[in-house]
Amino acid sequence: MKTKDRIKEYLRSGESESKGLGLEVEHFVVDDRGRPIGFHEVSELIDDTGRRIGAKIIYMDGFPVGYIAKDHSITLEPSCQFEISIAPYSDIVSIQRTYEDFLGLWEPLFAERGYHLVTKGNLPIVEKGEADPDDIPLSPKKRYRFMDSYFRGTGRYGKYMMRASASTQLSVDYRSEEDLVRKLSVLQKISPILMIGMENKVEEGSTLPESPNKRHLLRIQEWDDLDPDRTGFYPGSFDKGFGYDVVADVIFNTPLILLTDNGDTINVGSMSAKDLVSKGCLNDEETDLIRENRLIEHFISMGFFHFRIKKYIEIRVADSVPLDRALGYVALIKGLIYSDENLNLLEREFSFIDSEDAIIEAVEEIMINGSDAVIYEGKTASEWGGHLIGIALKALPDNEKEYLEHVRAFWSIG
Repeated sequence: MKTKDRIKEYLRSGESESKGLGLEVEHFVVDDRGRPIGFHEVSELIDDTGRRIGAKIIYMDGFPVGYIAKDHSITLEPSCQFEISIAPYSDIVSIQRTYEDFLGLWEPLFAERGYHLVTKGNLPIVEKGEADPDDIPLSPKKRYRFMDSYFRGTGRYGKYMMRASASTQLSVDYRSEEDLVRKLSVLQKISPILMIGMENKVEEGSTLPESPNKRHLLRIQEWDDLDPDRTGFYPGSFDKGFGYDVVADVIFNTPLILLTDNGDTINVGSMSAKDLVSKGCLNDEETDLIRENRLIEHFISMGFFHFRIKKYIEIRVADSVPLDRALGYVALIKGLIYSDENLNLLEREFSFIDSEDAIIEAVEEIMINGSDAVIYEGKTASEWGGHLIGIALKALPDNEKEYLEHVRAFWSIG
């Protein structure tokens, strides 16, 4: 079986009747001056703590960079953003319990060393102009050194993305190829509303260099301008016939920058998996299933689209937010996407959008005017936010409806 066909089968193997919700939140670990913790200090702490709780330690380039525990895992992002990934649950209470256990373990450990966890879309000292991103050191992973060098030639904000951004990511399951296409279509169409609803800025008037009129969605601006080969909305997703074949083609042709294989990371620049196969650097008849899946997961990881398609749909449009707001976001997505009735309703209501142009225009309006931006059908982003909350509310069980209040409050919806 050829590599592209194996990618398609990998995606198909993700089909599931479950309705899991996988939450990931990146945190800045900073001292009282707002400076991030150093890599070696946090790496040693991860190693010690992971061993103490019986977790499997994750190594990269010889360094402990995370661990895998029973119900969650920890990883370090480019400038030591501290990410928790919670195992998928269908109920929000379990997600809350796991996150609270994580905070109960890690907050005292960091406090003992003079640090605390911060959830913001951008590192506060960078957003406020008190530090340049280049003042923030990268971790010594080869991966990030190669990426940093590459992105300096592809866009304006690579150093901001790597050193000073943090997000909340949420994953949802798909039952079939058709279900994947439907859910992705609806999620992309409502994404401008989700972006501003989950914005988490430090200061109201802060902007990025070269974009003084765009006072909102700073993290989205950084990612959008990072590299057109791997960012924005999913390529081909509004074309007729979109499905596993198109997704596999995108994954197979995305420039990889680097390749991690057999314990080593090498720089491959703009070569894609397709290029590496054609040059004989990768075996197109790979038979080792574990290595094969690891390579496919690496290929997928180098696409930074607003929605990443894996064995689930990874929603990547939200800033890093505090626990209560993250849980509200989980509740919102659950109520919208895991209700066939609501999914059908949203398909009808947003059927007027037949290309990504209207979505991009809405995002641009929101970057300038925030939740007051008039986007679809003459309604403001805030009005659409209230509408989505009302739809989700009808599908959630009674014990989960209260979580939506955290989203409503931050959306400034009465």
